[in-house]
Amino acid sequence: MLLAACGTTASRPSRDEAAREVEAAERAFAQTMARRDHAAFTRFLADEAIFFGDSGPLRGKAAVAQGWAPFFKGTTAPFSWEPERVEVLESGTLALSTGPVRTPDGKIVGVFNSTWRREAPGTWRVVFDKGGEVCDGGKRGGDGG
Repeated sequence: MLLAACGTTASRPSRDEAAREVEAAERAFAQTMARRDHAAFTRFLADEAIFFGDSGPLRGKAAVAQGWAPFFKGTTAPFSWEPERVEVLESGTLALSTGPVRTPDGKIVGVFNSTWRREAPGTWRVVFDKGGEVCDGGKRGGDGG
């Protein structure tokens, strides 16, 4: 019985492997906006996700999905984002992804900070998301600048 239980235990990925998984998840998440695929966007959200916005936090997957639905209207995405830096806890269960937010013409207008939680092997979901402004001197928040 003990051997059977040990045989089914998945090994935790290394921190570098986990960072690559989170970066790939973040890029796929961003592509949902580019493809205008709101349903796919929603699948990246943890059930208890919190997204911070100008009018206060959106709490829970349904509220975030509803609050972000207007961004998916129309044929052109109103903004895009991409991970520039990913850090993963030693435990491999939480990660921070941060990077620039751009207008459709490529101008950097902000920075995003997303906290991802590993919910199953290879499955990462966003639990917190908060954007910020570009800091003076071209440095973006969240990258030590």
